[in-house]
Amino acid sequence: MSGITAAAVLTGSLLGVGLWIAFVRLPVMRRATFTQRVAPQLRSVDRGSRLLHGEPASVTPFGPLEHIIRPLLDDAVGALSRLNLGNATLARRLAQAGSTKSAVDFRAEQLLCAGGSFAVAALGAAAAALSGRTTAVFAVLMVVAATVAGFMARDYLLGAAIARRKQRILGEFPSVADMMALAVGAGETAAGALDRTARVSKGDLAGEFEKVLAHARSGAPLVEALQAMADRVDLAPITRFVDGLIVAIERGTPLSDVLRAQAQDVRDLAKRELMEAAGKKEIGMMVPLVFGVLPLTVVFAVYPGVAAITLGF
Repeated sequence: MSGITAAAVLTGSLLGVGLWIAFVRLPVMRRATFTQRVAPQLRSVDRGSRLLHGEPASVTPFGPLEHIIRPLLDDAVGALSRLNLGNATLARRLAQAGSTKSAVDFRAEQLLCAGGSFAVAALGAAAAALSGRTTAVFAVLMVVAATVAGFMARDYLLGAAIARRKQRILGEFPSVADMMALAVGAGETAAGALDRTARVSKGDLAGEFEKVLAHARSGAPLVEALQAMADRVDLAPITRFVDGLIVAIERGTPLSDVLRAQAQDVRDLAKRELMEAAGKKEIGMMVPLVFGVLPLTVVFAVYPGVAAITLGF
């Protein structure tokens, strides 16, 4: 592809995208939603001044440019929501990561990542095509692959955040369980022990306890709030911990010994995982040893003899 042809393709693409955006933003092309249709009839209910209404939460880091990008972004997020790409599962994963974002906000971030990757890849492909280093087909494939990679990279970062938070919760659990066991042994109820532990401790698990207490104070049963916490965290030790608390609340069974045993189980689990990680590292160390150090040692050991034979010494 020559430079003139590549420039013509890029200019035509930009012109087509601009005309398409201008066309779809025309009033006749935008179907009014139910909220927009009934809003004029409900204005009398809102007694507050519209001058005091805050600006909507910022989704993009572009400042004033967001007023131009937001309508297109809202339409794209709405289209993704209508496709129902696992929104319930996504909301659960966001809760596991401890994020307060909704599924719609996360989809918007994914679209922004995909758009940024598309822009960077398009500029790189255009520069490569203008210099004649690549063909048009490979340039298009590169742009598509970069866009998909940008879209999936945000999901990968969410998975990494969930894994890190679970590790932090497992690390905090033994100390928190021991603290609750001491509180229960001193005469506190299960709810009182939760409250005391949430007040004196810090971390992700203490934050989950605060959510449980806030849920219970809002009128929900404590058992239901604990079960919701177990569903959010989705860890086997936390699920067993919640089951023990529920049994103690419903039946009045002793809880301190159970909490200490669960804390010891988590400590033993951490030790086993550490031993497994050490074993995997030991096997990994064999790769450079066998394929790097050992051949070099053999070369140093054999080369003098081979050289002596070759020279006839």
